[in-house]
Amino acid sequence: MSMKGLTSSQPSRALITGSALCFVLLAIPATVAAQTPGAASKEQAQEEESPWLLVPTVSSDPKVGTTLGALGGYVTRLDEQSTPSMLLLSGKYSNTDSWTGALFGQMFFDSNRQRLTVGYVQGLIRNDYDDFLGSGQPAQTTDNLNALAVRYMRSAGSHWYLGVQALSSNYSIGADQLLEGILEKIGLTGFDSNGLGLIAEYDARDHPRNPASGTLFRVSNIAYRQTFGGDESFDVYNIQYNDYRTLSLENTVVATQLSGRATHNAPVGGYSSVNLRGYVRGQSLAPHFTSVQTDARIPLGPRWGASAFAGVGCLYENPGDCGDSESLYPMAGGGAIFLIKKDAGLVLRAEYAQGKSGNSGFYLALGHPF
Repeated sequence: MSMKGLTSSQPSRALITGSALCFVLLAIPATVAAQTPGAASKEQAQEEESPWLLVPTVSSDPKVGTTLGALGGYVTRLDEQSTPSMLLLSGKYSNTDSWTGALFGQMFFDSNRQRLTVGYVQGLIRNDYDDFLGSGQPAQTTDNLNALAVRYMRSAGSHWYLGVQALSSNYSIGADQLLEGILEKIGLTGFDSNGLGLIAEYDARDHPRNPASGTLFRVSNIAYRQTFGGDESFDVYNIQYNDYRTLSLENTVVATQLSGRATHNAPVGGYSSVNLRGYVRGQSLAPHFTSVQTDARIPLGPRWGASAFAGVGCLYENPGDCGDSESLYPMAGGGAIFLIKKDAGLVLRAEYAQGKSGNSGFYLALGHPF
């Protein structure tokens, strides 16, 4: 059963496993927008830049409201030949009395031959809906979120990395007594999920976090099983292809991404959601989601830049659904980029994204989207 157009607070938080938790696994690796001519060497940059990091975060959308937060961390090299590693701690609070806290670690070591990513997220999400599930009735829902993710990869030669990953989540959804039965009928009741999977990655970018050229191809799976201690058994498959090119126009970097998420025998809480800027995770659900998007990063000076982006996604149960405009989710937007740490490839982006049917969002976040 496809759940397109469903305005439930949750289920994409059930995606902590593949979507909601993706922010710790995939969103932070960054592509620097501006390359400074005659920039100092890596050794000089290390001497000039403090290893400490502290930045604000802001997001605003029609369903979750306005969220303010901060992210702090420590950035350092574990060895001279590896990309700088980082340990980050973030916290967010919204005007709907929602909060989230996250701990994120991304380590590069053994001369970049080994990579380890760890993330932990905990939070309480409250959403207010004027029209819950198209019923015309207002509703308030609450999601309790608790999730842990670990990924390890090792070089297999010729730009290839192979690894394993594990995800564990424990969340529940609450609502007022009248709506509790509706949530149960459509499967939005929350569950414990524990999964293990494999990952293969081809990384030919010129820098792990600061690519101006090259490609990244990644394919992975997560097998959630009751034998691992979860409440449900189902499978999730992810595929991603990123292409980076530098144009002659003021060294503008154009990044393009094609990605997809598919599920097999998943409960509604494990369905895919629209994973594009301008849309709320979990507002619309279906078993599968595919998208293409382009992000232009235009340097305006040594540290400042501008962004312009556009894309479209399809949320579907059968591939033929993508011929229906109701299954398509276009978006476009732009904003400003500030280079925080050149050597580590960390930027801060402030931007606005517009989707269809009144969906929109403003974001102040660390890192490029891909």
